[in-house]
Amino acid sequence: MDFTEEPDHEMIVEGVERVCSGFDDTYWAECDREHRFPWAFYDKKADGGWVGIAIPEQYGGGDRGVTEAALVLNRVAASGAGMNGSSAIHLTMFGLNPVVKFGNDRLREAYLRRAAAGDLHVAFGVTEPDAGTDTSRVSTRAIEDGDGFLVHGRKIWSTKALESEVCLLLARTDGEPGSFEGLSLFLVDLDPEYCDIAPIPKLGRNAIASCEVAYDGLPVEGWRLVGERGRGFRHLLHGLNPERILLASMACGLGEAALRRATRYAGEREVFGRPIGANQAIAHPLAKAHMELNAALTMTRLAAWRYDNDLECGEQANTAKYLAAEASWYAADQAVQTHGGLGYATEYHVERYWREARLQRLAPVSQEMTLNFIAHQVLNLPRSY
Repeated sequence: MDFTEEPDHEMIVEGVERVCSGFDDTYWAECDREHRFPWAFYDKKADGGWVGIAIPEQYGGGDRGVTEAALVLNRVAASGAGMNGSSAIHLTMFGLNPVVKFGNDRLREAYLRRAAAGDLHVAFGVTEPDAGTDTSRVSTRAIEDGDGFLVHGRKIWSTKALESEVCLLLARTDGEPGSFEGLSLFLVDLDPEYCDIAPIPKLGRNAIASCEVAYDGLPVEGWRLVGERGRGFRHLLHGLNPERILLASMACGLGEAALRRATRYAGEREVFGRPIGANQAIAHPLAKAHMELNAALTMTRLAAWRYDNDLECGEQANTAKYLAAEASWYAADQAVQTHGGLGYATEYHVERYWREARLQRLAPVSQEMTLNFIAHQVLNLPRSY
């Protein structure tokens, strides 16, 4: 395997970092504190074509792979934007992957060009109050109505639902809860006449709303069905590995931002006549954080390379997600510890990184479910769930 950096990847890094340099930690802290979507940042990214980097060229996108999309998100997070910055763009970048792979021509023409231009915001509607990890229990219904459907049900943790025009929605068209069969995937309008959207108060990443959405008879035209009826969960699976890879790359970037602040503070802050970084109790945890972040990022790049080369990557994608979440959390926690009491203050920003890093161990899949996947699917141990 060739580990030489591709020249265009250096150009991507330079371009992304150039845009990010116009948005400092104060900007992101204010967006987080005010629960304000970072429109200025998003518009700059859209104008530069970064939002459409992974959308096929025939629809106006950059036609690049998950490797390049992950690189963009990594540098956004590492700039100090963290999860607020990377989450502002990642669903539009790759959230429509099931539409690219399984959508009909009308669906692709109607939405992919707008997504590539950054004009379309997309939410995700999978998780429900009574169907979290067990997707087979999804009970939101899409009931046939003439040539289309009427959707009834509730979803939670729909990221960017407040800003989004459409939602990639998993709903049951056939059968009863308890089976993965009978679930269908739709790209629906978030019409306020039929959708009640309420932000969920939460710990961090507050510039990006996570919402509960109630669907009350939402009309959905038949052509908005993504792929085959009743096979929506299987279509959704094609997007899960890229999602894990992208989130892992974001987590590594967030950890890098936290580590950068911690090492700078450790080198500048003097106690008892010398920099605190001269003490192994400070230096060694930071060195460990650096190594763990690099290891996680290497696995993330391997997973992305395998996906882009049409190789099986479930093991690598899940491993990357697990390692990156642990490494990011450790780096952010050590950044707070390195700052001592000041790490608990908002002035140094590490508490914001810490709050955002905690999310990585829960979403898009918990660490425990990642371990379940490796134990069952890779090690062939009996299923425990």
